[in-house]
Amino acid sequence: MSHGRPSQGEESVRRCGIAVGSNVGDRLGNLRAGLAQLLKLLPSARLTAVAPLFKTDPVDCLPGTQAFYNSVVEIECDLEPHGLREVTAEVERWSGRPDVRERHAPRTLDMDLLYCGDLTVNDKVLTIPHPRLAQRRFVLAPLALIRPDLVLPGHSLSVQDLLSALPPGHEVLRVAGPDWAGDTVQRQ
Repeated sequence: MSHGRPSQGEESVRRCGIAVGSNVGDRLGNLRAGLAQLLKLLPSARLTAVAPLFKTDPVDCLPGTQAFYNSVVEIECDLEPHGLREVTAEVERWSGRPDVRERHAPRTLDMDLLYCGDLTVNDKVLTIPHPRLAQRRFVLAPLALIRPDLVLPGHSLSVQDLLSALPPGHEVLRVAGPDWAGDTVQRQ
């Protein structure tokens, strides 16, 4: 599978943010394994940042749903956004997440492409920047720790300002530093 590598002469390397989350089983283990698998499938990618790990209440999920562990990682890679989304979906399937599922169902691994350099995409498969990023404290809190001054395409506020503008709501609790990723970070 080509995963959408750019042709020669195109801008080839860009910084891409990926939100990662898990609320089934060994949540920390799921995130570590998922990140390692992502980097295995993207051997030319470079992990540039790992945000701390947060425990967050499930949003829009069924009552009794276990809390999530969430973080954000940033990689530099040469894939176009659709190709990178194909790879994250492949990692989700590898972790046991079914392709067909109820919306907001519990998940062993969730990987959402938040941004891909300064590109914008809006089609039936993918929207970049992520369309609900600015409303999600569980994404903005970790992202603000690694890219506080980032202004995403189509936004006028930085990530830190978007986080500050959110009304009080779902609590996010920091449970680990960026070392949650373990050996995955050391190999980069």
